[in-house]
Amino acid sequence: MATEASLPEISSLPIGLSNQAPPSPLIPQRRAAPIQPDVLTTVYKFPSMEPMRFAYYPANNLFLPLRRDILHRAVIFEGDAKRQGTASTKWRTEVHGSSRKLRPQKGTGRARIGDKKSPVLKGGGVAFGPHPRDFSTGLPRKIYDLAWRTALSYRYRRGQLVVLLNDVDIEMNEPRWLAQIMEWNHLGRGDGGSLLVTQNPSEKLSQAFHGLEGHGRLKSEDDVDVKDLLKAGRVMIEKTSLDRLLRRHSSDLNRKVPSAM
Repeated sequence: MATEASLPEISSLPIGLSNQAPPSPLIPQRRAAPIQPDVLTTVYKFPSMEPMRFAYYPANNLFLPLRRDILHRAVIFEGDAKRQGTASTKWRTEVHGSSRKLRPQKGTGRARIGDKKSPVLKGGGVAFGPHPRDFSTGLPRKIYDLAWRTALSYRYRRGQLVVLLNDVDIEMNEPRWLAQIMEWNHLGRGDGGSLLVTQNPSEKLSQAFHGLEGHGRLKSEDDVDVKDLLKAGRVMIEKTSLDRLLRRHSSDLNRKVPSAM
């Protein structure tokens, strides 16, 4: 159905003249950004890894170009935030002991010295030692969110992002049984290991992953960070967890991130 539009107003100038000057060929005209199509992902069932259905995600979520500088800033930001900064030493005024001078200032032929809490003596204070401090650094929220989606896009472009059905669980909590499944599906130690991200890990799943010895790691969606996404050989993530993480890290986008269809 065609849409109706109002007619342009008739100019009072003579025919051939216009109120607006024609665009100059020297001034570049702004072009509209090309519309990127959605990317296709396959949703698998764990642990059989049987493909069940497809899911579509926006290209600005899982098909971003690789930005090593942004990933580096995000990893440094996370590492600084995890540093405890609890190392502490005592200066000579904080060491318990007498403040009496050990020997006279002159006449002994030895070096001058104060009390036994001097930094040059054993058991004394520590000169310029560490004290509790905050190592955390700042990073804009938009840059950190872009790094999150860049890490996921890096895994997707390399075919290392595996989307799973919700409520991932296993029948037995035997690590050797799970290790065989991981090796059979090329998700184990020989292929770099895998990271499984779930919303609420079950008890059997946690016990089985605890004894995998390098085949894979299990983390909840609240504990995973950018470094975890880059460290593992493959990333297996529940569909609801992926939707929630993409929605959480979308502050740099102008529009609301829709969930996968």
